[in-house]
Amino acid sequence: MTFRNGPIGLIFHTLFIAFILAPIVMVCAVAFTGEGFISLPTNGLSLRWFRAILDNPRFMEAFWFSLGLGALSATVAVVLAVPGALAIARNRFRGREALLAFFMSPLMIPHVVLGLAFLKFFTSIGLVGTYFGLVMAHIIIIMPYALRLVLASATGIDPSLERAALSLGASSATAFRRVVLPLILPGVVSGWVIAFITSFDELTMSIFIASPSTTTLPVRIFLHIEDTIDPLVTAVSAVLIYVTLIAIFVLDRWIGLEKLFVGKGR
Repeated sequence: MTFRNGPIGLIFHTLFIAFILAPIVMVCAVAFTGEGFISLPTNGLSLRWFRAILDNPRFMEAFWFSLGLGALSATVAVVLAVPGALAIARNRFRGREALLAFFMSPLMIPHVVLGLAFLKFFTSIGLVGTYFGLVMAHIIIIMPYALRLVLASATGIDPSLERAALSLGASSATAFRRVVLPLILPGVVSGWVIAFITSFDELTMSIFIASPSTTTLPVRIFLHIEDTIDPLVTAVSAVLIYVTLIAIFVLDRWIGLEKLFVGKGR
């Protein structure tokens, strides 16, 4: 107890948090350098490399492409996860655990292996390098995140609430929309957010099946640092960090992170 709650525990937790945040702080700091190379400390602060992002159409195109890809993949994954989670949470049937393990299996397979498998499969059916193939691959790898969070919300639902709505004359669709969906909404929203972030940041698998017309932002960053390492990469990373922090702040003020990820209101 002394270690956890005393001065030693406080020092340990502070050092641990500093260790986790140090790389992020360093990236954000280097992004403001005015030099033509990555350096810290720097001779002066500059927005040169942030302006360079706007002047680089390849990065802007990759950003908007990743944004749309992540939103579409996360939405489809959640739409598929909701009925699957409700079926698993409500019913006890033979093979239930095996079915759940099958849905969670992409988490246990290295993304390098998935990338090679998708490359071989999509090549054989003519989908390699296509937008449809990339969306399918992203849906498969982010589906477990959406399913797990929706399942966590669906497990605690009292089935008598839906039966009461049906007994009062509501249709199955109305009972789902007015009773079930509001109860699992924290899991649906948090599942979508985690699935979107996972899809947006995916590199290892995407690099195998991406093409010049379907290049995501992580792949574009990887291709850029193959040729040169300059502060442009740190500026792009800093922008993504700032956008993430703003999104978290907005979600906290709008919904509440505790309600979003735990399912409890303030």
